[in-house]
Amino acid sequence: MPESARGRESVPGRESVPGREEAAVGGAGAAAEGLSGRARQDLLSRTALGVFRLNGQFLAVSEELARPAGLTAARWQVLGAVLREPLPVAGIARTMGITRQSVQRVADLLAAGGLAEYVPNPAHRRAKLLRPTEAGRAAIARIAPGHATLAARLAAELGESAFAETARVLERLAAALDTLGDPADGEAGFGESADGDVSVRDVSVGDAAPGGAVGPS
Repeated sequence: MPESARGRESVPGRESVPGREEAAVGGAGAAAEGLSGRARQDLLSRTALGVFRLNGQFLAVSEELARPAGLTAARWQVLGAVLREPLPVAGIARTMGITRQSVQRVADLLAAGGLAEYVPNPAHRRAKLLRPTEAGRAAIARIAPGHATLAARLAAELGESAFAETARVLERLAAALDTLGDPADGEAGFGESADGDVSVRDVSVGDAAPGGAVGPS
């Protein structure tokens, strides 16, 4: 099926509403302006539910990919975040969009297992940097074949241009949410707790109930 036709396939159980499909793709600002408030809310709900479902799917796939390397998805996610350069725990949390407490727990487990280590941070004496050890890099390398296979299968299913556009749309969505204030008080960003309490974002990387994504390999 042509990629353009795939993009127009309807979701089972939902009726197609004129104007909504156009508003969901790039360059549809004019169409979006004509939507009612209810239609915009519906788009937000559909987007959120789709992302929640994707999150669950990626968590399950990540666990399968990470298992041969002796990792959980959570440990893979944190270790993958520091492959290019060492980062403090707070920096990893910002990159991943989850709480510092969540990352700290997993980072400590990685360090205890010899897969990562803490090193001094020239910019901040107390906030040490986390970096992978050779054993940690070797573990990540063992995930690479499965990661490559999944990437190839998704590209074949979606089409390469649609695959690339999907990644761009998700990146734009994340960036847009970063710029918006909390709907309750207009200050903290979406997903942030204004009073600093641990939020549901802990679930995404808690090692007892591993989370993560199909991340770097």
